Amino acid sequence: MAGRGSRLRPHTLTVPKPLIPVGGKPIVHRLVEDIISVCGASVNKIGFVIGEFGEEVEEELLRVSASFGAEGHIFHQNTPLGTGHAVLCAEALLDGPVVIAFADTLFKADFQIKDEEGILWVKKIHDPENFGVVKLNAASEIVEFVEKPQTFVSDLAMIGVYYIRRGEELKSELHYLVENAVIKSGEYQLPDALRRLTQNGTRFKPGEVQEWLDCGNKIATVETNSKVLAFDEEAGKPLVSKSATLVNSIVIPPCYIGEFVHLENAVVGPFVSLGEATHVKDSVIKNSLIQKNSTIENVVLNDSMIGSNVHYRKNKLDISIGDYCTHHE
Repeated sequence: MAGRGSRLRPHTLTVPKPLIPVGGKPIVHRLVEDIISVCGASVNKIGFVIGEFGEEVEEELLRVSASFGAEGHIFHQNTPLGTGHAVLCAEALLDGPVVIAFADTLFKADFQIKDEEGILWVKKIHDPENFGVVKLNAASEIVEFVEKPQTFVSDLAMIGVYYIRRGEELKSELHYLVENAVIKSGEYQLPDALRRLTQNGTRFKPGEVQEWLDCGNKIATVETNSKVLAFDEEAGKPLVSKSATLVNSIVIPPCYIGEFVHLENAVVGPFVSLGEATHVKDSVIKNSLIQKNSTIENVVLNDSMIGSNVHYRKNKLDISIGDYCTHHE
């Protein structure tokens, strides 16, 4: 999670993308939940590969680890040298069973890791020419990794989550890439290490997911917010805080209403997330994501994303506003 999150600006100017909440929880927190749900065993250590995000962010990530009963570790990738290099930054944890994930992806899957040597999470897609895909043999084992194939190879796209039973072998292959300058576009790529593992006998199987949720930009993040709200509602999770106050207002589920949210003369929902201590007055909001400590007045919002500590009044439709902004008309 060392990237700058430039496609999600202005929201990532003050908060790293993996810590932006969707449905009331930071993206990275939900990702760890997703991973643990398929592991079938306890997760003992969690490593976060980050840029220079500051001490406050690092402390928050360690709290995420602790909330799952795991020991948290922070590693830094200060130069963007690719996904393989990023994983190698955490080589201290590459020992025994390892799950690797990119922190702008959420997923839903109904399988669990059992006796496999390796699993690559994949999703069947309609436009494989725009993604990295995997090719299978007759035994449904992965035999090749192909980046954006211009002729059809497979419709199973890699979503950015990987399991390796013997992490030390992956570590060895990543060192091979660096020591032998196996570079593409100036970067060391994780699939090159995975390809070497398969050539040396590791059998990877595809783990197909039902949902692949992207948080790469504003449109995708708003859509992901709506889907996780629907998932949480279906799972029976409480979404409306008991400390929220509603004055002449209606909440149309599913919505996440955080602690100390105040609604006055408002219609909110469906598919809206309101962060802690946000106030909404004389407004109608649907399919939108608003973070904490913001004040929204006299607006009609749809398909929008608004950061924290924002004061927004009057009418704008389909907007994306970062933290600490004030807008009046």
